[in-house]
Amino acid sequence: MIKLFYNYSDFQVKEKSFFIKEICTLLNNEGMYIGNINYIFCNDNYLLDMNEKYLKKSFYTDVISFNYSVNKWISGDTFISIDRVLDNSKIWNQPFIIELKRVMIHSILHFLGYNDQKKLDKKIMKKKEEFYLNLFQY
Repeated sequence: MIKLFYNYSDFQVKEKSFFIKEICTLLNNEGMYIGNINYIFCNDNYLLDMNEKYLKKSFYTDVISFNYSVNKWISGDTFISIDRVLDNSKIWNQPFIIELKRVMIHSILHFLGYNDQKKLDKKIMKKKEEFYLNLFQY
């Protein structure tokens, strides 16, 4: 089950069924099953507090994911800063919706075991992100 939660008063995902369908397609394509996936949309300060509390990092970030997957059943909580996504969309000259999908895909890829700490791993993960972004264009 995929659920969307809002801790950001001015934001709501439009056409959420498209987002859910895309995540389902991604997991199916990777040979995995949907467990419990939660997306929590929040602001910069909320995510900064989480970054400091749980990851001991003192900087803004666009996404933090907590993976609870077991075997092929993918589960986890993903916190997304709408402020960061909006700023990043401007920096990278991308539509907001594309940048939002990017971080949503990014978190699922982490749940699947992809990592972005090393240069080669980051390149592989970026390629997967681009593949799914292109697949989900409508």
